[in-house]
Amino acid sequence: MDGTVLVADDDRTIRTVLTQALTRAGCKVHATSSLTTLMRWVGEGKGDVVISDVMMPDGNGLEMLPKIAEDRPGLPVIVISAQNTIMTAIKAAEAEAYDYLPKPFDLPDLMKRTARALEARPQSRSAPEESEGRPDDLPLVGRTAVMQALYRVVARVMNTDLPVLIWGESGTGKSLIARAIHDFSDRRNLPFITASSEDLQDLEGPARLLARVKSGTLLVEEVADLPAELQARLVHMMDTPGEFAPRFLATSQTDLNADMEAGKMRKDLYYRLSGATLSVPALRERVDDIPILAMHFLAKSEAAGAAPRQLSREANEIFRNYSWPGNVRQLENAIRRLGLTSRAAEITASEVEQVLGAQPDLEPMRAAGNTEKLGASVERHLRRYFDLHGNMLPPEGLYARILREVEAPLIEISLEATGGNQAKCADLLGINRNTLRKKITDLDIEVTRRRKLM
Repeated sequence: MDGTVLVADDDRTIRTVLTQALTRAGCKVHATSSLTTLMRWVGEGKGDVVISDVMMPDGNGLEMLPKIAEDRPGLPVIVISAQNTIMTAIKAAEAEAYDYLPKPFDLPDLMKRTARALEARPQSRSAPEESEGRPDDLPLVGRTAVMQALYRVVARVMNTDLPVLIWGESGTGKSLIARAIHDFSDRRNLPFITASSEDLQDLEGPARLLARVKSGTLLVEEVADLPAELQARLVHMMDTPGEFAPRFLATSQTDLNADMEAGKMRKDLYYRLSGATLSVPALRERVDDIPILAMHFLAKSEAAGAAPRQLSREANEIFRNYSWPGNVRQLENAIRRLGLTSRAAEITASEVEQVLGAQPDLEPMRAAGNTEKLGASVERHLRRYFDLHGNMLPPEGLYARILREVEAPLIEISLEATGGNQAKCADLLGINRNTLRKKITDLDIEVTRRRKLM
């Protein structure tokens, strides 16, 4: 790499790591913990690329992007942030950041993006429009890797005209994502209409829908459930939208490829809707988000007038180990009920067990899962992971990340099964004890000695 990189981050370790890595790659680096200093360097004409944190001691890095674009049109800015929410990804896209990475970031991936930014030809940028009437508290919560990947794809497709197909199990938040795409897009001040089968029943239905939505966003929920005749009308509407063409979004909780093979889904409709495909992960695929979601829903209930509540450590553990067949919707309903029925400020494990005991039975789902081989389950997970990135490849280093995801729970469960006895755990896994110790350290696994499970 050849060029000068300006790094702004209040974390000294991050500044040091980036300075060393970029210098080794051939770049000149100016690093600072101050946005004021960064803006002075930009104003002086220094730097070919900027890497900036969002929350800095003297300001917000995202809020500086319009000023940077005004002072230095075409200067690429890569935003990094520990505020790993969809709001951050969307605001970075709206402020026309060159790229956005959540913390903790993958260093080789950031280096690759920096190299691309240095090679990119300067492009003129304009300051984003002021947003009015848009929600500040977007109801999409999650900081796991799969949610971060989803946020970034949402930010990329937001201001395109591509139809978007949103796939996911019931209760995962598909409609919320559709609404987010509209509310944070250039069409946000235009209507957002959800089409029902009744809207398409008669021949004039599509025309009435188009008149209502104007040039806004039209959402078709569970598109594969529409009868073939109504699917045909939807195809015709997409082909002849008239002067004020809307943005088309659709959701599905079934595998549309299988639906096409079964004759339930028209191929021409599928290909028209799948300009971009977003795969929404099930809650059991992002277990680390469960405590965050629980706190979010408890805070939401408190804001609505409920008494302050928090989950005990044991209650949180039960939530994490539950399979959540109803996904986020089921979790929110459980939290609402606990907020009303719990007797003290701290919600106990027994109270959680009572509420979850009334939820749908988990055994059928678990039994079905037992018939699937591990390799098939891993393949399904990986295909969905690639789908989350749309037409782009995932960040480099995928092999090591996937192995780490499998290795960590394998070692944790083996340690639990052997009561925390590392010698027995190493024998069980068939690895050297020193190797096991190193992996425990590298993967940051907590070892607790207890009675063996087996």
